[in-house]
Amino acid sequence: MLPLLLDQPFEKWKLGQVPQYRLEQLRHWIFDQGCCEWKDMSNLPKSLREELSKEWDILPMELLRVQGSADTTRKFLWKLRDGHLIESVLIPATEGTRGIRSSRMTLCVSTQVGCAIGCKFCASGLDGLKRNLSTGEIVGQILLARNQAKRRIDNLVFMGMGEPLANLPALLPALDQILSPKGLGIGARHLTLSTSGLAPKIIELAKYPAQIRLAISLHGGDDETRQKIMPINQKFPLEQLLQACEKFIQERKKMITLEYILIEGVNDDLTQAELLVAHAKRLRAKINLIPYNRVDGLEWKRPSVEKIRAFHRKVEQGKPARVTLRMEKGHDIDAACGQLRLRESKNSNIS
Repeated sequence: MLPLLLDQPFEKWKLGQVPQYRLEQLRHWIFDQGCCEWKDMSNLPKSLREELSKEWDILPMELLRVQGSADTTRKFLWKLRDGHLIESVLIPATEGTRGIRSSRMTLCVSTQVGCAIGCKFCASGLDGLKRNLSTGEIVGQILLARNQAKRRIDNLVFMGMGEPLANLPALLPALDQILSPKGLGIGARHLTLSTSGLAPKIIELAKYPAQIRLAISLHGGDDETRQKIMPINQKFPLEQLLQACEKFIQERKKMITLEYILIEGVNDDLTQAELLVAHAKRLRAKINLIPYNRVDGLEWKRPSVEKIRAFHRKVEQGKPARVTLRMEKGHDIDAACGQLRLRESKNSNIS
């Protein structure tokens, strides 16, 4: 298999004796135009395209399947060069600022094929971890999803398949390409990394210079409740996680988000709401409440609307810095992490 060009940042491209102006043309084709086929780069000499195509691959994946439509949440199932499957989710949203309505496009990005963390609500880990994604495979999702959207992607959330902080050696160089004006040129405040709670990696991430956002998959207010949902809590208990978050906040001077998926009969009682508020106040963190998105093969359910509203009210009464209730988009297209891949894998015997 040829090396993937996108695994290297533009500044490190060494393509034989190719002059700098040709490299800039190539950069423009890939990062500005989203072109991942040598044959389509019309202002490069045919002989050069043929020579480079024998040494480098640009296309990190192919689109295998799409669920959803252009004006709604869309899920993409990608087939990587080695046959593994991953997912990305494109989420349109409309927001208003000072009376002006604007359309925003968010992409949920995967960082691993499968997942080893084993969060009990998630389809990504049902088939285990296959491998980490490379830098180019992470960046490639954004390039190709942008082509599908036919417009700029405004926000990136690394909340797709896998644990982002378990793949920092590939993820951090990908972030460099995403942030660079010579790459995708997306601002740091439009990037959010979500973690299941790898406390040492949170501290490591705090050293990364860009002001990216951090979200913590909390899902339980005490160790007993959280361990029912998040096995990682046995290795990094709640207090250790909260201390790591405090160090991140101290280092970055940035508000973090506590993600809390509401699961019927597991973590939706009002005592958990009180504990959640206490943790948010300690960290001065935002709370994001997310009703559970049903996963095939798992018995857990979304709470009733009445219980969701009651939990939300209880949290609001505690007056944290900020709280939002996010009714999941894409519930009808298997948008929970890993569902489409899992179904396709079973049908096609693809891993």
